[in-house]
Amino acid sequence: MKKIGLTVNGAARSVACDETMPLLWVLRDLLGLRGTKYGCGGGFCGVCTVHLDGQDVRSCLVPVGACASRAVVTIEGLSDHGEHPVQRAWIEKNVAQCGYCQPGQIMAAASLLANNPNPAREEVDRHMAGILCRCGSYPRIRQAIALASGMLDDS
Repeated sequence: MKKIGLTVNGAARSVACDETMPLLWVLRDLLGLRGTKYGCGGGFCGVCTVHLDGQDVRSCLVPVGACASRAVVTIEGLSDHGEHPVQRAWIEKNVAQCGYCQPGQIMAAASLLANNPNPAREEVDRHMAGILCRCGSYPRIRQAIALASGMLDDS
């Protein structure tokens, strides 16, 4: 077991665990951040998406040892009170149905817009393709991303 330091949602954190433990389980089980969901455990569904140094990653595939001294942002850390443009657009477009995939969807969309504030539909579809939604909310997800893109200047 090794002590690993990382920054989670802007706060310095330290965990004692095997450095091969997936970041997902460190977040959920050791740090109590339950917003990041477990889906498939193989990186296929994208439900566990978080930001690592500003890029979206599948936390079920990332060993915590690879996160030492790096910045991790979870859905809990995206904004203090749900005021991020993507979160506001999600609410306005009533995107969520069952809601299980929404943390991963929101984190992937936020990463996309941080790197490309005005993506074309094809770019949205390509970036979001790896986040599966059981309910089929894809049209509303696209609408919310387009709306959030327009909100970026307002935030």
